[in-house]
Amino acid sequence: MKLDSSAPLIGIPVDVRRLDDQPFHVVGEKYITAVADAAGGLPLLVPALGHRFDLPDLVARLDGLLFTGSPSNVAVHHYGGPPDRPDSPQDPARDAITLPLIRAALEAGLPIFCICRGFQELNVALGGTLHTHVHEQPERIDHRAPKGTYDERYLPRHPVQLAPGSTIARIVGATEIEVNSLHWQGIDRLAPDLIVEGTAPDGTIEAVQVRNARNFALAVQWHPEYRALENPSSVALFRAFGDAARTQKQGRRGQRAGQAA
Repeated sequence: MKLDSSAPLIGIPVDVRRLDDQPFHVVGEKYITAVADAAGGLPLLVPALGHRFDLPDLVARLDGLLFTGSPSNVAVHHYGGPPDRPDSPQDPARDAITLPLIRAALEAGLPIFCICRGFQELNVALGGTLHTHVHEQPERIDHRAPKGTYDERYLPRHPVQLAPGSTIARIVGATEIEVNSLHWQGIDRLAPDLIVEGTAPDGTIEAVQVRNARNFALAVQWHPEYRALENPSSVALFRAFGDAARTQKQGRRGQRAGQAA
């Protein structure tokens, strides 16, 4: 897909990782290509410099936001959780921008799509809590990434039951889909403003929607960005997100035209 001036501008907040003992602001290429190829959006990487941004102004410049997965975990102090495992990877710079940015985006009615860590960030940003070791909870399966090559880790691992009539079920045209699974953390207490749209066979929450959201506001625990164009449900999710962002862009253009008249 060749992007042009009609493509919506979709922000992707990044991670901060140390490479060669220097901080780098990075994001996985699969998220960038999923936004460009499956959503038809123009990806804009948002550096993890939260204290330097006027978040309402940043949100006003965008047509959508994708909150990605990451090797790091949301710090437990953001939700009053018990101590995390000693080797839990942390990214305080990402926490500092994504949590308030989610709230600012929802306040402004900006389309958002949250994946894996982003799914967990949405729950925390709206007042929910997380399990840091889902696989240690009673009667839960192991949701952590299996050993193997990169492609082997992203193979389908279990089904997700989608609530009949839910937004995600309508988008993908099914009430059950097969998904990959690569996460340690998961939702414990659901935030009051979230609605469960999908669950794993062990009861783990896998998909949510923001209650009374003014625009597209969905989150999934799995990774639809992985080879998105090869998976019909992944394509459907990203296209729906891209369509919402395009509508958002058209609305912004109309608003500017009205102000200039």
